[in-house]
Amino acid sequence: MGRSRAGRAHPASPAKGESVATSADLSTELDAERRHLLLARDCLDRMRLRAERLNDTAGDELTAWALGRTRAHRLAALAIGPDVPLFFGRLDLRDTERLHIGRRHIRDDAGEPVVIDWRAPVAIPFYRAHPGDPMGVARRRRFGFVGAALTSFEDEALAAGTDSPAGGAGTAGGASRIVLDEIERPRVGPMRDIVATIQPDQDELVRSSLDQSLCVQGAPGTGKTAVGLHRAAYLLYTYRERLSRSGVLVIGPNAAFLRYIAGVLPALGEVGVTQCTVPELTQRTEPTVSRTRADEPPEVATLKGDARMATVLARAVNLLVVRPAEELVVPFVGRRYRIWPEELRRYVDDLRRDPAVRFGTGRERLPMTIAQRVRRLAEEDGMSPPDRAVERLARSGPVTAFVDTHWPALDPATLLARLYTEPDFLATAARRDLTAEEQAVLRRPDRPPSLRAARWTAADAVLLDELAAHVERPESYGHVVLDEAQDLSPMQLRAIGRRCPGGSMTVLGDLAQGTAPWAAGDWESVLALLGKPDAAISYLTTGYRVPAEVVELANRLLPHLAVTVPPGRALRSGTDTLRVRAMATPAGLDAAVLAAVRDTEEGSVGVIAADAAVPALARALAAAGVAVASPDHPEAAERVTAIPASLCKGLEFDHVVLVEPAAIVAAEPRGLRRLYVALTRAVSRLTVLHSDPLPAELTAA
Repeated sequence: MGRSRAGRAHPASPAKGESVATSADLSTELDAERRHLLLARDCLDRMRLRAERLNDTAGDELTAWALGRTRAHRLAALAIGPDVPLFFGRLDLRDTERLHIGRRHIRDDAGEPVVIDWRAPVAIPFYRAHPGDPMGVARRRRFGFVGAALTSFEDEALAAGTDSPAGGAGTAGGASRIVLDEIERPRVGPMRDIVATIQPDQDELVRSSLDQSLCVQGAPGTGKTAVGLHRAAYLLYTYRERLSRSGVLVIGPNAAFLRYIAGVLPALGEVGVTQCTVPELTQRTEPTVSRTRADEPPEVATLKGDARMATVLARAVNLLVVRPAEELVVPFVGRRYRIWPEELRRYVDDLRRDPAVRFGTGRERLPMTIAQRVRRLAEEDGMSPPDRAVERLARSGPVTAFVDTHWPALDPATLLARLYTEPDFLATAARRDLTAEEQAVLRRPDRPPSLRAARWTAADAVLLDELAAHVERPESYGHVVLDEAQDLSPMQLRAIGRRCPGGSMTVLGDLAQGTAPWAAGDWESVLALLGKPDAAISYLTTGYRVPAEVVELANRLLPHLAVTVPPGRALRSGTDTLRVRAMATPAGLDAAVLAAVRDTEEGSVGVIAADAAVPALARALAAAGVAVASPDHPEAAERVTAIPASLCKGLEFDHVVLVEPAAIVAAEPRGLRRLYVALTRAVSRLTVLHSDPLPAELTAA
């Protein structure tokens, strides 16, 4: 990087040959930037006032509703809290033009830009310019804030011969000090946006074209989730018209994770994005099916998530169709017309064999195919039946009865229940795709008395979604952001792929963090199941969030995780970032946890343990007077969260207190991967407390 100087009250001693700005210089520069900040706030308020005054009265009710909706969306996009800085950087171009970069595009009353949206093409140099390629920029300035108060700035000269007006050392180990301060700023509550700290490798991914699907394999702390969310914001800005029609969908691993990231896109001005989990996505297919979820053994859920189930279900759907064996006689325009069995079989077979025809579409086309055949017969008799008569014939009793017998309506719940409770039907549908033992795993002893009130499992909901897709195409989106994709079953991936048949995806994850029974071993198979085999696979290995000492400890597990991924490396290191303490007996753990929590003066604390141990830890902390938040409510004001290891994926805490790693490993078959996840949730410090011996994989040199 080029030489940087930070505008601070007490500049450090200059390097040889550097000029030093006086305190008066610094004060003048800061005052000028603060005046620009006030101008920006005033201009934003005026933009909101103009939006509020937009007239949504129109000649008809529908147009008035559309105008009102547009106004509401515009106001929401312009909303930005008083404690959120309106800009975080500045570019001084070689032609003396200065551009302030921020979260919104802000104009004055004359339409001149006061702040440039970070997503605009002209803002790219703020993230990517460097002395070797200044991209037309003479100087880059970053601003430091405390709340909404501008307190400092840091200049980086990019073009040769450029002087910086502010003195002081602004870098730490070659990295921007302000960027590092922002990364290390204590956090409590939901995830923040990273627009002020996006790095060049992240920015290239964020600005990928809408037409390109992208898969990001990211080591812990590399910001892959942030990249996905900021890419969604960028695409909505750049391809507003296309995506306003088709929409953007963000899919997360669980409700706690979605609550954690819920504020990021609105903070960037994007309020129309759908966010949900896979169970929520598939529940929409069968809204009348009970949402009560039954539990089932992992081996059963794993089998139901297997890609072979798609073939079994398709075959079961096909078995509903009965090839005609008898003729069909229908009355039409005063005569009776006969259609022979071989003709009827041809109509049925042609529809069934056409890969472009869904089961539901075939059921709709068959009666019209029959009616059109009768029409031709009538025309051969010299008649000219009108279209209305043909349409009535397609809905007539004889034709409807024929279709109901030979191409019956498909009810997903009924068909899935038949597969589970009728061994012969399951065997015919499974053929050689499922062994006899696997078929036995799927069987239920009795058919539920009411299918609509049946208790389906989460894996069943995905199968019901697959069956429903044979009837009609589900709602689709122009872009889908899929996080923690490595943990989704093949059938879940198919369900997501159906929601984005013609759009693009941003697929995020880390194969090393795969903890589900069906966790993926490579990205190629995941992308194929999503219907995006040509997606580009990119790798993020530089961790901006997790300290180097913590990354090095977690990397010891990588050789034992049965996946091949590049190890992460950390941008930051520090003192006292990792503590590992052994207790003589389990009785000492509660006191040690309490001491570790109280040792954190500011920022968030995550107490992570094996799932079964968390309730007792939370009670012990509460009994000691520590306010403890539930992982279900990351927006809570409490600094301390007691969280099961199974729910910590994707979350971050300033200080993580990891309790009894061996218990986390022992709790599930992929316990080492779960431990790898838990170890890498810390942004500033990790404290590992244990009374049982640490896992051998963790202590190996």
